[in-house]
Amino acid sequence: MQDFLFALSKILWFPARPGHFALIVGFVGLVMVWRGRRLGRWLILASLGFFLMLVATPVHQWMLLPLENRFARPAEAPAHVDGIIVLGGAVDQNITEARRIPSLNGAAERMTEGVILARRYPNARLVFSGGQGSFVHGAMTEADVARELWTAMGIPPDRVVYEDAARNTHENAVLTYRLLNPRPDQTWLLVTSASHMPRSVAVFRAAGWRGIVPWPVNYRTGTTWQSWYDAPFPERLGQFEWAFREWIGLVAYRLMGRTDSVLPAREAPSR
Repeated sequence: MQDFLFALSKILWFPARPGHFALIVGFVGLVMVWRGRRLGRWLILASLGFFLMLVATPVHQWMLLPLENRFARPAEAPAHVDGIIVLGGAVDQNITEARRIPSLNGAAERMTEGVILARRYPNARLVFSGGQGSFVHGAMTEADVARELWTAMGIPPDRVVYEDAARNTHENAVLTYRLLNPRPDQTWLLVTSASHMPRSVAVFRAAGWRGIVPWPVNYRTGTTWQSWYDAPFPERLGQFEWAFREWIGLVAYRLMGRTDSVLPAREAPSR
């Protein structure tokens, strides 16, 4: 069942991705206009209207802000940390496999923050969770790339637990819990992108984690008009699609029973 849901999510995302969907609607409109259907004009306008909205308004920021503001880092870093969990999604295993050098994407701060925290808390366990999150992939997992990168950056391989089977956030939470069997009184920092943190916290709590402390990185929103309008169009489209996927993911996880609420409470449940 898990394999079916994973494949279905990947297949449905391709046409549902906002940029793809807008282009499909526009193409259908062109075909209808060519065949003399007046409705086609409205479909073309709707397609162009979507892209114009991204150019004229900071809607991409409005979509991200509630997600990135849901969880902030603690005002003071914990004095004691038992473990640090870094979620996959920041590496490109296909490019790494092709070029034989660790390749990172726009979420690279997950990987650099993991190293920073590992040095700040030398006695904490370091965990990386990430397998094959893409539908079409090669032989390398995200954990393989992380191992190459962190070893080259001076992190001893025997200090890190590499979980290499998770394909999505739900599996990140469930598989790391089974692997580590954390105690309720332990403190674990959860490192992932700020916009991905609400879904991550919700699914980790539902999987049984009690000592999770959100440690967001990779912010993409600002608080000024300059930051809202500074991004070029391709980046705006990418941020809108990322936010759209996160909101869809929050709802889907709730409907599938993987979380207890669409948006998790800011305060952690009592241990």
